[in-house]
Amino acid sequence: MAKLEVWQRGLLQDLEPLLQPVGHAILQAQEELHEYLHDFPAALLWQKPAGMASVGFHLQHLSGVLDRVFTYARNESLTPFQFKQLEEEGFDSENGYTVQSLMERFDGQIIIAMKQLRETDVNTLTEFRGIGRAGLPSTVMGLLFHGAEHTMRHLGQLMVTAAVVKQNHTNQ
Repeated sequence: MAKLEVWQRGLLQDLEPLLQPVGHAILQAQEELHEYLHDFPAALLWQKPAGMASVGFHLQHLSGVLDRVFTYARNESLTPFQFKQLEEEGFDSENGYTVQSLMERFDGQIIIAMKQLRETDVNTLTEFRGIGRAGLPSTVMGLLFHGAEHTMRHLGQLMVTAAVVKQNHTNQ
């Protein structure tokens, strides 16, 4: 029997009902990422088929988006470290990232995001939150939801890119 998706397994412990879909989506992304990138070769991390974003970029972006968007939801500004990570998205490190290290970074961000979701007061969900230096309009709920949907969008892109580069590698 196929494993049930996270949302089909019931309520997440200590998470308000209004925030369940956000928690379900990011935990589902985490599970699928681990399943899909099991034994993915690090040599393929930075390949860009047809000029599209690399698997490495998507792995960095998955962590970065959750971090940045959830920071705005807390009504905080981004730190210099967060800006540095944003600038590095799409590029390998000096020492060379491994698939495992990038997945561990995402796993760490999931832990932080789930903690924040559990601590979010549902009475604040409609409060205004400005995004970035321009203060673009959003709400706590808008940002939390965007973090979840953006994560799932990039997971889908990562899965397609990974399949293409693995297939290209096999055919060489």
